[in-house]
Order: sequence, then C-alpha cells, then structure tokens
Amino acid sequence: MTAAQDVLTIDISDGIALVTVNRPEVRNAINATVLQALTRTLEELAENDDVQVLIFTGAGDKAFVAGADINELAVRTPKDGLKATMQGVYEKVEQFPKPTIAAVNGYAFGGGHELALACDIRVASSNAQFALPETGLGIMPAAGGTQRLAKLVGLGRATEIVLTGRRVKADDALAMGLVTQVVEPEQLLETARETANAIMAKGPLAIQLAKTVIRHGFDVDHTTGILLERLAQSVLYSSAEKAEGTTAFLEKRAPDFRSAAQKDVSK
Repeated sequence: MTAAQDVLTIDISDGIALVTVNRPEVRNAINATVLQALTRTLEELAENDDVQVLIFTGAGDKAFVAGADINELAVRTPKDGLKATMQGVYEKVEQFPKPTIAAVNGYAFGGGHELALACDIRVASSNAQFALPETGLGIMPAAGGTQRLAKLVGLGRATEIVLTGRRVKADDALAMGLVTQVVEPEQLLETARETANAIMAKGPLAIQLAKTVIRHGFDVDHTTGILLERLAQSVLYSSAEKAEGTTAFLEKRAPDFRSAAQKDVSK
C-alpha cells in the first residue's frame, strides 16, 4: 500500500513502513508542514498492526534531510525556541513503540542529522555526510542533537562536531559508532529492509520491551537499569511468545511469533 501526503510518502509492505521525506527540490529540508505530516504519520503507524518496523529515508540521491528550512529559521522567536516543535516530534520518533531505522542516503545536516539520531538504528550509504552546522547560523542543534550525539559517540567528539559544525563522512561515522553499516547507495534500502526483516523474525513483544529497556535504562543509574531489565524479562517469561520461541527451538523449527502474539493480546 502506498499513500501520498505531499511532503511525505508512506509505503507499507511486508510489515515495513518506508517513510520518505519528499522535498527533493530543497534537499528534503524539514519545514512546519513536514513536521505536521510526521506527527500524523507516527500516530497512524503506531496503531497499524500491519507495521512492525519503520524505515526513514529521503527522496532522491542527494540528501536524507539537509536540515531545517532556513526561511522558517530566520523568523523564529524565543517563543518558538521554547515551543521546540521539531524537538517534540523527534521525541515521538525516539519513543515510537516499534523499531525505527534511518536509511541515510546523502546529506544529513541539522534537523536531518537529529532525525537519524532519534532512530534506533542508522544505516548509511557511502555518500552520506552528517553535520550539525547550527552554530554557523548563530543557533545550536536543539532537536536532541546535543544530547543524543554525545551518547552515541562520546562527549568530547560530540562537542567538537557541534562547535565546529564539521561534516562527518560515512566511513568516519561508522568508525565512531554513529552508524552501524555503510553500503553503496544502490544497496541502501535493501540493507535497511534486511535489517528490518532480521528484527521482524524475532519475538515482537521481546523487541518492544528490549527497545524500551535500552532507551530508558541508558539514562538511569545501574541499579535502576538492571531492575527495568529484570521486570521486563519477568513479563516475557509469562508470554505465549516465550513459550513459542523456546518450543520452536527445541523442536528445530521456525517460531510462529505472530500467532503467539495474538494469544498474548487475547489474555
């Protein structure tokens, strides 16, 4: 199924929703219309049982998302800064209940870089470049960039990237842990889909709880993180999904997690 939302296209197939920012004439720059469409899309896909994984990418071969629309940035006020619309949308991306993958196919600058950072997994084409150039405009990355980048690549490296605004090429991004894979451009979406398929082959409740514990456990003390892990595991131990997974392993067959998930829902 394919649905057009002007600035976004959404293609749903085989459990994967491919969400494409569709403004190639401006290198997929994010404006208020894109953010509104992203919000609606996230709400709809969260409720769509046919969708198990989201992949974000950009239209064309030049850019993933080349930042925010500078025309809008130029007229923003302190009130807009406090409202933090883009930051709020990216919080929704990070907190999305299903796994998210950024397939970065070119420039990922500013808000585009921050969108990729909000995803669970980042796969890049060999021509990808990442940057947070906001300080060159007299502002700073404020859609999660200062926080998420430091957690991924370390405080010192993130500080240097933010303060200088320098571009990070794909191979350097891989070396510093910003992305997990670098592939040729023509292989990017196929690789992202392979990653999505590998996730979908696992227990959906296990995937959802693992994502939740990783995200929320990262920012708390060790004792609290371990407690979250323990509680989530206890939930899984009581699930039909666990029963199916262990039985299938012992019987040397592929597990039918979809049927098990339906049993868990009906409890």
